[in-house]
Amino acid sequence: MKAQLTTRRSPILAIYAALVFAFIYFPIVVLVVYSFNRDGVGGFPPRHLTLSWYTQLFADSSVWDSVLNSLLVATGGVALSLMLGLLAALALDRASFPGKVLFRRLVLLPLILPGIITGLSLLMFAVFAGVQLSLLTVFLGHGTALISVATTELFAGLQKLDRAQEEASLDLGATPWQTFWRITLPNLKLSLIAAGLLIFTLSMDEIAVTFFLIGRDNTLPLEIWGRLRRGITPEINAVSTLIFAVSVALIVIWYHLRSRSLDAPARELFEQP
Repeated sequence: MKAQLTTRRSPILAIYAALVFAFIYFPIVVLVVYSFNRDGVGGFPPRHLTLSWYTQLFADSSVWDSVLNSLLVATGGVALSLMLGLLAALALDRASFPGKVLFRRLVLLPLILPGIITGLSLLMFAVFAGVQLSLLTVFLGHGTALISVATTELFAGLQKLDRAQEEASLDLGATPWQTFWRITLPNLKLSLIAAGLLIFTLSMDEIAVTFFLIGRDNTLPLEIWGRLRRGITPEINAVSTLIFAVSVALIVIWYHLRSRSLDAPARELFEQP
């Protein structure tokens, strides 16, 4: 007689999990609620709800200038990270060379290092190279710091890639470069989009590396940081709420695309006649 395993839900574990989630997300809920509070920050719960802080935010030119700077830096950082990350992922997946294991560890190093170390190192390099601090240095810093994210995502995509298609393309007379553009790159589409969305989100929220490399122009996180030094206002809560909403949307899209990428081999297996 086979013993049947039954799962019993512990109420203590459920309460503990609820407390953990409350500890993590309750401050975000408070931030969002106070962005609609007419009387500013103070006193809970808010009694008078209004959209005036969002109206004031949309009329604040300095905030939108910093938003534009953040978008420019994040877009450039995505392009640079994906380009270098794709090359690193191809080297790790397809090439054999001395020191490959060490190279793989070095590529992943920015994920482990604190942002302050990465930012200070890039600042010292910019000073050594005689480069003036500006949005260009921030773009280079973000692109460099986030290469590891792109490499990790694209390497996982290459590991799931069906190499038979590439071999068939080469057998039919295509050059390696034609095979890369027509077979390899299209099959990495989901991984590229997912990595790009994640890098864009991380770049928009980056503050440690940006703090060391910024010039006269602020990005949005540094603009918020500068205003927080003068006190918390509902306008800051409003812009933080918008950042939170956009970040969650991008992460949800990234997770959906990543799930599709992971499930693709299984779907192809069941769809085969």
